[in-house]
Amino acid sequence: MRLSDIVTRTGDKGETGLADGRRVLKNHPYIEAIGAVDSLNSILGWAIVPGTDNLVDELEKIQQDLFNLGAELALPSLKGQKLKQDRLDWLDMRIEKMNENLPVLDEFIIPGGTEFSARLHLVRTECRYVERILVAVSQTETVPEFHLSFLNRLSDYLFVLARVVQSKVGKQEKMWQNKK
Repeated sequence: MRLSDIVTRTGDKGETGLADGRRVLKNHPYIEAIGAVDSLNSILGWAIVPGTDNLVDELEKIQQDLFNLGAELALPSLKGQKLKQDRLDWLDMRIEKMNENLPVLDEFIIPGGTEFSARLHLVRTECRYVERILVAVSQTETVPEFHLSFLNRLSDYLFVLARVVQSKVGKQEKMWQNKK
């Protein structure tokens, strides 16, 4: 699919097209979900600006995953053809590997720290938001469980990655002080 005509005027009355040819209102649950995935992808793109080269490459691959997720939402018949199990397996492996050298958490972390770590925490919260939207969409539309698993794992990955980034520069994480 090539986007040569950006201005089509077909959406001027609040409708848009799904990849299967259906015209739907722009607040249709699928469009809401596709838009949320797009927002997550954009925030991730902004977050990686101060990143290191090896992490930027890794996160840009995740941006490709998010485009694949959006494509499968736009055309449900693509289910499992774009976003594949190996990417979920990769997230699991990366989380396990990164977590090996991090201190065990006794309390919740206050998001922040370095600029890059803080940006990753923001992406993580956006990822959780997208996950909630897909859960809501799944109440009335078909949403593959795999998409929910992928987003759940992605937010875990982003949390652990934010901790790793913070740790690499030697800054202590700030913990929630659960005082009664």
